[in-house]
Amino acid sequence: MRKSLLIAAAIVSVVAFTGCKGKNKTVTGGGGEAVSGKIEQSYKEKVAQSVDFTANLEAYKQTYIVPSITARIEKLNVDVGDKVKKGQILAEMDKTQYNTNALQLANAELDFARMKPVYETGGISKQEIDAAETNINVLKETVSNLEENVTLRSPFDGVVTARYNEEGDLFSSMSGTGIYQVMQMNPLKAYVFVSEQYFPQVYIGMPVEVKVDVYPDQVFSGKVSRIAPAIDPTSRTFEVEVTVGNSALTLRPGMYARTTFNMGEVDNVTVLDVAIQRQTGTNDKYVYVLKDDGTVESRFVTTGRQVGDRIEVLAGLAEGEKVVIAGSARLLDGMKVQVIEGAQQ
Repeated sequence: MRKSLLIAAAIVSVVAFTGCKGKNKTVTGGGGEAVSGKIEQSYKEKVAQSVDFTANLEAYKQTYIVPSITARIEKLNVDVGDKVKKGQILAEMDKTQYNTNALQLANAELDFARMKPVYETGGISKQEIDAAETNINVLKETVSNLEENVTLRSPFDGVVTARYNEEGDLFSSMSGTGIYQVMQMNPLKAYVFVSEQYFPQVYIGMPVEVKVDVYPDQVFSGKVSRIAPAIDPTSRTFEVEVTVGNSALTLRPGMYARTTFNMGEVDNVTVLDVAIQRQTGTNDKYVYVLKDDGTVESRFVTTGRQVGDRIEVLAGLAEGEKVVIAGSARLLDGMKVQVIEGAQQ
C-alpha cells in the first residue's frame, strides 16, 4: 500500500512539473518571498531603419578591344594588370591595307585637282567630276575606319583585365573575342535587388554603405545612381544601381558586397537588451513586465534592430511599461518583485 501511494505521488509531481513548462509560463509565485530585481521603464526613441542587401561588385564600364578588320598583330603595348588612360594606344595592327587605301586617296585627290580646271573650261562633264568627288569621300571614310582599326586605343581610363593574343597572331573579327578586355574600376557599381516595400524611400543620390568580406573593418561609400522603374512581380523586388568610389582601386569587380541603406527613422519602444529573454528550444522572446500589484507577468515580444545596448520592440510592449532588467533568471509568472534601490522606474 505504501509503495502504491509513493508511485501516485510521483505521478502527480511529474504532471505538475510538466504543467510548469508550458509556453505561457502560468506558474505563480504562491505567495513566497519577493525576488529582488532591477526595473527599467520602456520608452520610445528614434530608431534608424537600416536595411542590408547583398550584391556583387561590377566594373563601371568594360569593353573588348576588337578591330573590325582581319590583320596581323604587329605590336602589343600593354599587358594584363596595366592601368591605361583614355586614348592610350594599346595595340598596333599591320598597316598594309591602311597604307594602300591612303595611297589611293592621295592619288584620287591629285586627280581631282587636275580635273577641276578641265571641268571649269567644259572639258569634262559634271557627272565625271561628281564621280571623282564621290570616290574621294568613300576613300576618306575607308582610310579613317582603317586608321581606327590599325591603331587600337582605350576608350576610357581603366585596367587591362585580359589579353587573348600574342604579337604576330593573325586576328580575325570572326574569332569571337577581342585582343584585350579593359575594365573601368573607378568607380565600381553594384546591382542591388531591394524589397518593394522600400520603393518610396529609395532615391537618386541616396548614400549607401558598402562592405566586403576581404576588408571587414572598412566601410566604402556609395550612392544610388539608377532605380528601375518597375517591380519584379516574381521576387517582389526592384533593381537599384549603386555607384561605389574606388580611387585607390582597393575594391575589385566580382567581390561579394553587403550594402546598407538607411531608410529613415521611426519612433519605436526600446528596452535594454538584458531585458529580452529567450525561451529554451524556440525562437520566442519575452520580457517580464512589472504590474501595479508588484507581481510580474511574462510577455512575448517581437524585436527589431539593436541600437547600442538597447533593442527595438515592434510588438508586445507599450511605452512606459516597467520591465525587469536584472534578476529575471529567478522569476516565474505571478512572483512578487522587490525593486532594488536605485533601479530605474
